[in-house]
Amino acid sequence: MSETLVLRGGTVFDGLGSPGLQADVVVADGVVRAVAPGAGAAETGARVLDCTGLHVTPGFVDAHSHSDMVPLMDDPQPFKLLQGVTTEVAGNCGFSFAPLDEASAAVVRELYGELGCDIAPPPGSFADFLDLVERHGPTNHLAYLVGHHTLRLTANGAGDELRPGAVEQMRRLAAEAFEAGAVGFSTGLIYPPGCFADQAELEAIAQVAGAYGRTYATHMRDEGRFVEDAIDEAVAVAKAGGVRLQISHCKAAGRAAHGKGTALLERIQAARLAGVDAMGDQYPYLAGGTVLLALLPNRAAEGGAAAMTARLADPAYRVGLRADAERGEPGDGMWANTTAAQVIVTGHRDATVVGRTVADLAARRGTDGFDTLCDLVGEDPAAMIVVEMMAEPDVRTIMASPLVGIGSDNGPPMGLQHPRTYGCFPRLLGTYVREQNVLTWEEAIRKATSLIARQFGLAGRGVLLPGAHADVTVYDPERVGHAGSYTDPDVTPDGVETVVLGGRVVVDGGGFTGERAGRVLRA
Repeated sequence: MSETLVLRGGTVFDGLGSPGLQADVVVADGVVRAVAPGAGAAETGARVLDCTGLHVTPGFVDAHSHSDMVPLMDDPQPFKLLQGVTTEVAGNCGFSFAPLDEASAAVVRELYGELGCDIAPPPGSFADFLDLVERHGPTNHLAYLVGHHTLRLTANGAGDELRPGAVEQMRRLAAEAFEAGAVGFSTGLIYPPGCFADQAELEAIAQVAGAYGRTYATHMRDEGRFVEDAIDEAVAVAKAGGVRLQISHCKAAGRAAHGKGTALLERIQAARLAGVDAMGDQYPYLAGGTVLLALLPNRAAEGGAAAMTARLADPAYRVGLRADAERGEPGDGMWANTTAAQVIVTGHRDATVVGRTVADLAARRGTDGFDTLCDLVGEDPAAMIVVEMMAEPDVRTIMASPLVGIGSDNGPPMGLQHPRTYGCFPRLLGTYVREQNVLTWEEAIRKATSLIARQFGLAGRGVLLPGAHADVTVYDPERVGHAGSYTDPDVTPDGVETVVLGGRVVVDGGGFTGERAGRVLRA
């Protein structure tokens, strides 16, 4: 039993987009009992927190997380709680850490690297993985998607061609994951092996998700010049399965796509008018973060990391690969959408290259940018980067849409990460609400709470109403923000004063209490 708690006198937002109301919030036994002016006055013996001048909101729900393996780290990791995030949806971009057999677990270790917190993922079912996370004790709540990459690696190996019966095996494994509590499935269609899948393969899995009433979240096949075609494919997959569609990290990436933010939103609106429950999420930055391998054409990764490394060492192979990369057609990677000076290496086996741009490293090595890229991938196939690709007008246009919520796309809290890992939600509130007025407080809060909870079927979360789960965030609207940068990201956010998780105070006076009070949320 958690103590009775009264959050007194703050401006309370319900998470549904209503204006704030000065009121008390009463929490008992892990549930919100009352939200009303003076509601806490009758509570004798309760712990009272004075919230005068502060905003009291539902705990933020992060639509797009890569925190899958974070609960398995030795110490509790409060990097999301310190942002006001109480629930994360993990397993995105096709990357999940179950279901695995011995062979696919070895491939995942090699290719996912840092995404797995450098912890070897154990072979086992999706149910086994959720049980493992629960035993370790998450620091905040986690809901999990099952990743298409993982389904494909386990059913088919690392090859690009499908074996007989592989789709049927993926469907069986997906059904087992949904039975275990996966809230949906995800794809990452620019990464191997998902990039080798055709639409029919994705539709076959979507049909299983539809039978369970789950959501399809996709890192689409293109987020730049061909973003309209990529949305059309995503919508077709969702329609074939009868599932909700979540378009991950909505953006117009690369110089050739700048200005396409409006076109992206028009496609999402058209999908909704055609009967597909399509929404999206976004992080409030101009740079993305991904694996270095994503800059190369898909064919570089055929057959797994060892085969790729051998091919990349061949100068003759690089000639054709460079031509494809510079062409920038679908499947040709992201190299044509950026420049070597806009790519910062954030994770690599060679620590001396971390924090440097590919252009810097090329100058130091006496090679050009593309050859340096190939060398770096060959030296560490799981290397990570931050890459600047977006334009501010597109970020604002997408942010202003009521159909796009917030997802950080964080990496694990280790090494040099994108600052979104540590400050996505405070940055949204401080920079884009308080300073730039792109959104109102109530709309930003809705996009960070109920919009996402609804899309992933997280009942009783993302709202601050009587009967809801007692996940609550309290922040100072005058101070909330994040000062982290791409080269110094690990900065504690400002202004997040209190976070309540399942009725327990886990952030108190801006500091983490040390308690692992999170749960695995099963559909």
